[in-house]
Amino acid sequence: MGPSAIRYAGLDARLAGLGYDIDDWGNVETAVAEATATGNPSARFLAEIKETCERVARLVERSVLEGRVPVVLGGDHSIALGTVGGLASAHGPGAVLWLDAHGDLNTPETSPSGNVHGMPLAAALGRAGVDFASDAWPLPALDPERVMLLGVRSLDEGERSYIRGAGLGVYTMTELDRRGVEAVVREALERVRGAPFVHVSLDMDVVDPEVAPGVGTPVRGGLSYREAHLALELIAESGLMTSLEIVEVNPILDRENATGELAVELAASAFGATIL
Repeated sequence: MGPSAIRYAGLDARLAGLGYDIDDWGNVETAVAEATATGNPSARFLAEIKETCERVARLVERSVLEGRVPVVLGGDHSIALGTVGGLASAHGPGAVLWLDAHGDLNTPETSPSGNVHGMPLAAALGRAGVDFASDAWPLPALDPERVMLLGVRSLDEGERSYIRGAGLGVYTMTELDRRGVEAVVREALERVRGAPFVHVSLDMDVVDPEVAPGVGTPVRGGLSYREAHLALELIAESGLMTSLEIVEVNPILDRENATGELAVELAASAFGATIL
C-alpha cells in the first residue's frame, strides 16, 4: 500500500510540475505476506522477497539502459536489493546514500528478528550469504568505501561489529546534531563523487516519527522536517543522484497520509524543487 499512498499524494504531478517526463510502470508483483509461509525464521519470506527484487532489478536495469532516472517506491526496505542490483547490472558496483534510522546491515546470522528489511545493505555488499545471490544482480553491488549511511540511530550489535572495520561512511544522528546536516551531507557527497552510479535510498523513518508517523519501525530523535528537506536539496544541488528510492511508507500506521505526502515533498526536493 506504500506506493499507492505516495501516488495518491500526487508524486507524478509534483515531478511533472518540475519539468520531468513521468512514465509510471505500475506495481511490481509480490506475494501476500499474510497468505505465505514465512520460511527460514532467520530470513523470513526470503524466497518471495528475492522473486520480487528480481522483478525490480530487471525494471531498474531497463530504465537505466533507456536513459531514464528510476524512482522506486515501497513498501519496506528489502526492495533495495533489487534496486541496487539493477543499477549494478547496468553499471557495476556503485555508491549509495542510505538515509535511514537503521543500518540494514544484519545478516541471517546476526539478525534478532529475521526480517529481511534489516538486511538489504548487507546483501548488496555481498555479505549476507549465498541465499541472497541471483542471476538478476552481481554481488557485491556496492563499493563499501562509497556507502554512506545518514541519520542512523538504531543499530544491532552485529551491525556495530561490522561497521567498526568495514570502511563505510556512517553518520549517526549524534554526528548530524554536532556538525549540522549541511556539513555532513556535503562530505558524504564528496565521498561518492565519481562512482558509476549514486543511488539515494530514502527510508522515511530517517525522519522523526512526529513528522513521519506512517513507518513500520519508528525511532525517536530523527531528522526534522526542514533537516530532511535540506539533505535532499543538497543532493539535488550536487547533481550526483542517478536514482531514487523511497521506502517504509505504511498508510495503516499513518495519520491522514502525512508520511505519503512528505515522501512526495522530499522527492521533489531531491529533483530540484526550491523555495525560490
